[in-house]
Amino acid sequence: MRGREYAELEAFVAVVEEGNFRRAAARLRISASSLSQTIGNLEDRLGVNLLQRTTRSTSLTEPGKRLFERFRPAMAEMAFAVEDIMQFQGRPAGTVRLLLPRLALATQIEPWLGAFHEKYPDVVLELVIEDAPLDIVDAGYDLGITLGELLQKDMVAVRLGPDIHQLAVASPDYLARYGVPQTPADLHGHKCINWRKPGRRKLYNWEFCVDGRWISVAVDGPLIVSHRDTALKAAAQGVGIAFAYWSSRWMQPMIDDGSLVPVLEEFSPPFPGWYLYYPKQRATPPAVRALIDFLRHCHQEREGRDA
Repeated sequence: MRGREYAELEAFVAVVEEGNFRRAAARLRISASSLSQTIGNLEDRLGVNLLQRTTRSTSLTEPGKRLFERFRPAMAEMAFAVEDIMQFQGRPAGTVRLLLPRLALATQIEPWLGAFHEKYPDVVLELVIEDAPLDIVDAGYDLGITLGELLQKDMVAVRLGPDIHQLAVASPDYLARYGVPQTPADLHGHKCINWRKPGRRKLYNWEFCVDGRWISVAVDGPLIVSHRDTALKAAAQGVGIAFAYWSSRWMQPMIDDGSLVPVLEEFSPPFPGWYLYYPKQRATPPAVRALIDFLRHCHQEREGRDA
C-alpha cells in the first residue's frame, strides 16, 4: 500500500470515528475542504460511495461500513506495531485517547498531568470530556473513566480511589429560612436544584439509603443544571438544596468556609468510586499501558498518604 492510499484510508476512518468532516479535519490537522477532496479521491479510486453526506450528518453506506469494519482493526494493529518497536528506544510513544466525565478530570487526572508529561514526553494524551455515557470501543477511545456502578462487564477495570458518596447541601441562609429536611421525603417541601445528565431527557432522581434499602426521590425546584458544580454554586447563593458527589475540589472548600451545610448525611452512605477501564485485548499498546500503570501508581501513593 502506497503512502497516499494509506492517508486516504486514515482520513476515512477519522471521518467515521468523529462523525463529521469538521472534527475529523481538526484531528488530522488539515482543512475540511482538503479532507473532503481526500475522501472524494478514495471513493473515485475504489469506484463506490463510502459516505452519505448531508449538511447535518455523515453516515456510512454499506460498502463504507464493510471497509471501516475491516480496515480500522488493521490500522490499530499497525499503530501498535510501530509503538511496540519504539519501545527499543526505551520509552512509550504515540497518542492515547481517554474519555472521562468532568468531575473525574478534576479529581483523577488534572493533579498529575505535569508529572505524566515529564515521565512520558513522547506520549500525546488526548482528554475528551463527556458526561454522557459512550461506548469507548465504538467511539474510538483507548480508555475511559467512570463510576464503579456504571462499569461494563466486558471491560478491564482499575480502581482509582476510595468509595465516594453524594451529599445534599444548602446555604445556612436557605436552611434558616425554610428549615432543615430530616428525611429524604421532606425534600418534597423544599426548593431543590435539579440535575439532568448530559444526553438524557429525564431529570436525575436523588438517591438515598433508607433502612438499608436504596430509594430514589424526584424533586422540584427553580433551577435545572447539567453540571453539578454549577448546582453547588447556586446552592451557596440560596437558590435551593443541591445534591452532588462529594469532592475535595468543589464541595469541601464550600463546606469548610461555611457557604454550604450538609443535610441528610445519615441517608448518604458511600458507593464504588472512580475506575479507569479499557477493553480486553491481545496486547495493550505500550503508551496506553504507560498511562494505566502511571495512574495506578499515583492513586496508590495518594491513598497511602491519606491513610
